[in-house]
Amino acid sequence: MSRKEGISPALRVVVSAGVLALLLQVIDGGDVLSRLGRMDLLWAGAAVLLSLLQILLLAWRWQYTARRLGTALDYRDAFGEYYLGVFLNQVLPGGVMGDVTRAWRQRGPSAGTGAAITAVVLERASAQAIMTFAAVVSALALLLQRPSGALTVVIGGSIALSLTGLLAVVAVRGMRALSTRGALAGRIWRDARAVLLQPQALVFHLATGTLAVASYVGVFLAGALAVGVDTSLFVLLPLVPPLLMTMLIPVSVAGWGIREGAAAALWGAAGLQASDGILLSMAYGVLVLISSLPGGIVLLRARRR
Repeated sequence: MSRKEGISPALRVVVSAGVLALLLQVIDGGDVLSRLGRMDLLWAGAAVLLSLLQILLLAWRWQYTARRLGTALDYRDAFGEYYLGVFLNQVLPGGVMGDVTRAWRQRGPSAGTGAAITAVVLERASAQAIMTFAAVVSALALLLQRPSGALTVVIGGSIALSLTGLLAVVAVRGMRALSTRGALAGRIWRDARAVLLQPQALVFHLATGTLAVASYVGVFLAGALAVGVDTSLFVLLPLVPPLLMTMLIPVSVAGWGIREGAAAALWGAAGLQASDGILLSMAYGVLVLISSLPGGIVLLRARRR
């Protein structure tokens, strides 16, 4: 892949595997993997169930957004396609191929490819805006609770790198859209005002986006209980949104490696065990991957058709 097209998939795999290997060498990797293998199935099941409810909610958000753009998206189709998108984002480098696939497979005679792309972009962007807000609020709460120069640097750096990565991806893909589809960027902005900023739509996206962010945090906390980390949930809670933001940095596979490195830095700066942060981050990654597996069934069915 050329430099113009960004970071190659192979390099993303190397980054994820290399960072994970390094972290497991620095800490007691055997103990972390052993604790991960003894995951409590009850809490792991709770995390998977919560992920199912999350997909139900996200599919509804997507259907609502698509319909406001004039696309007749059936909820059952939206549910299956969203599972497929999450699965592809987990197993393919880059973390966006699932969204690209959703947009591509949604296109049809009732609305063109532009409307399909816009619906996916706006649905994801509205939820990401709320996650960013939650990360900033969590960071401020954590710094008030545990004033620390090191923690300020780590949290500020994590959020800054995450937003930089997100903006870089948006800028690159936006330039491609402009070069290939002309007025697509302008159309997205016009549709955003109509789909997201109208009073009824704004309330819908704020409410469902907040629930979606809560579900991401809930899966993480269920993972913490599953691996038996005894840190108070009230201590863990403000650490989670800034950590999940680091998955936006577009240099890995589904956030692996980068997320664990950020967890080690965040937990250490907060006066907690860095190994616990790595364990919790890995548990979250495993649970999200397991939760996405129904998307593989959708993929197999699509290939048969």
